[in-house]
Amino acid sequence: RHSMWWWSQNTKMQVSAANSDIVALASSCTLGEPVHKDMRHLTHGKEVKRSQHIKQNDNYAIAPYQAMPVTGPVVTKETKSSGLPVVEPDHSVSPEEREAQINEIIERYTKKMQERTAHHMGYPYNLDFDYGALEKLVKYSINNLGDPFIESNYGVHSREFEVGVLNWFARLWEIDEEEYYGYITTCGTEGNLHGIYVGRENLPDGILYASTESHYSVFKAARMYRMPAVKVKTLETGEIDYSDLAQHLAANKDKPAILNVNIGTTVRGAVDDLDKILDILTANGYTEDRFFIHCDGALFGMMMPFLKADAPMVTFRKPIGSVSVSGHKFVGAPVPCGVVITRFKYVMALSSDVEYLNSRDATIMGSRNGHAPIYLWYTLTRKGYEGMRRDVEKCMRNAHVLKDMLVSAGIKTMLNELSNTVVFERPREEAFVRKWQLACENDIAHVVVMPNITIEKLEEFVQDLVQSRARMAIAAARRIAHTARAVEATEEEVDPATVQLPALAGTASP
Repeated sequence: RHSMWWWSQNTKMQVSAANSDIVALASSCTLGEPVHKDMRHLTHGKEVKRSQHIKQNDNYAIAPYQAMPVTGPVVTKETKSSGLPVVEPDHSVSPEEREAQINEIIERYTKKMQERTAHHMGYPYNLDFDYGALEKLVKYSINNLGDPFIESNYGVHSREFEVGVLNWFARLWEIDEEEYYGYITTCGTEGNLHGIYVGRENLPDGILYASTESHYSVFKAARMYRMPAVKVKTLETGEIDYSDLAQHLAANKDKPAILNVNIGTTVRGAVDDLDKILDILTANGYTEDRFFIHCDGALFGMMMPFLKADAPMVTFRKPIGSVSVSGHKFVGAPVPCGVVITRFKYVMALSSDVEYLNSRDATIMGSRNGHAPIYLWYTLTRKGYEGMRRDVEKCMRNAHVLKDMLVSAGIKTMLNELSNTVVFERPREEAFVRKWQLACENDIAHVVVMPNITIEKLEEFVQDLVQSRARMAIAAARRIAHTARAVEATEEEVDPATVQLPALAGTASP
């Protein structure tokens, strides 16, 4: 029936073209008229506009690239992103002039990126990469749609690079190449979505357990999949509260458990102890067929295997279900990307044939960036395991250097043993926070010490922070002095004859 429908439609198009002298191309079509109010099904008056959720904030001078922190449902005008207009070609301007104007815009943006990259400390991105040798591939639309292990009819792909990267991670996390399934994701969030999805499909009536300091994408997954979820308390370090987890598991023994284990929390860089969690599951009667563990290793999941042997290692030799990491964080890439690895036996619950692609698919996205696997392959091949180990050692060493520098400056600081995230008092000067792009939560901020952060940059940061604290202290002292002078001036203006003194105890007022 499909082929006959196509034949019928194709015949109609041929006849229509034959009866007209000119076939109107899309580029020659005029734009439609604006919608009039008398047309049916209009939603006029029911719109929710972004401008209605913008409030003024006149307390700070904001540079064009800076944004105030979002602390509620209503954002400030500084938080709202502005749009760079897409300007239609002006026929009074020559093509050469127009290209020059476009190049000028790109050049200004390039300088902005250079400045912002030079003051990047609060987010876990390795900016020390150079993919100049791969620029020749930018002109190709490389798409790894479908299953990474089965080629589709679309031939412009990078599956050979993708599978090579996946095998590298399979060796890192100790799982046989024949026993795993995985793919290059768009980011760490997609890795979490996929890991929890696999858990839910294998344990449909399972309950999701995750600490309150888990990445927000974990509870986003619970909402998307309509899963019951339990937020488990955390310890002061940021890792999961094992006693609270045990109580929740004991209270829900009749339901399977799907657990998110953090290999480095977002704010404090805390690592949940996988071995303790497995002990708790065993103590509460959960057999391996009644739990699924997803390890969110966005940043530290790549660093953990290179640390000392007595750390609670993440490995598929333990009964875990999946691991995900971000590729653009520790490895470094010009585009967000990630890796997710799970056991092949689990992915069978969601794999399906796609005739359109002539392939199978157990991924979340359809089209997948084919350039990302090449970036990851390029860096991992050039550095190897030994090069990655050196990067890990550098980050951990410099994290302790930063901690010592902050402590010596009288700044309260915390650094978990298994972490390159240095947590300290939140700077009170918002301009400083924005300049260094610090991630803040309540009264704390952090710096994630990545391979691109040198000791010189740490020194510059601490000096700037000390000066910022001094500026805020001086400003606070001046405000106190100003208030005191205002009170003093008010008292001097009062006529003593008009002042009514309070009555002494035991006497009547005059």
